[in-house]
Amino acid sequence: MQPALAIETDDCRVLWFFDTLVQVRVSEADGHDAISVLEHRAPYGDSPPAHIHRDEDEVFHILAGKVRFQLGGQQLELGKGDTIIAPRGIPHTYRVDSKDGGHFLTVTCNRSFERFVRAIGRPAVREEMPAPSGAPTPEQLKIVTDVAGKHGIEFVGPPLT
Repeated sequence: MQPALAIETDDCRVLWFFDTLVQVRVSEADGHDAISVLEHRAPYGDSPPAHIHRDEDEVFHILAGKVRFQLGGQQLELGKGDTIIAPRGIPHTYRVDSKDGGHFLTVTCNRSFERFVRAIGRPAVREEMPAPSGAPTPEQLKIVTDVAGKHGIEFVGPPLT
């Protein structure tokens, strides 16, 4: 994990966000409704900590691969063409279960998630996945948790294993 926390990269459209490649397809700044459409490419096994969005719902649409979601107490396996909503206030996470990785869109409408991605992400040097960064140090985890909290996101549990 190599968060680049010093710079908000508002003009950057391709970011390395932890071990994923994120392309900002529609930025919250592009229109008047604060809609964000982010395209993610994630490696096999990618799984963020279980978390809650306090400010916005999060819609996931799977473009390729198999992605297992935990939404509240329910687990669902999604594949190409499937869509799921993680309503605000409901704990959720996912895990990419396909060996070739996962490819999906996230859609939000309230600025918070996109701004978190920009705060933690770093401009991609190449339009490809970043090198795996490994588990965060306790210091990095504290920084990420604090930045998440500033963007209406609360970590509430571990990643899926």
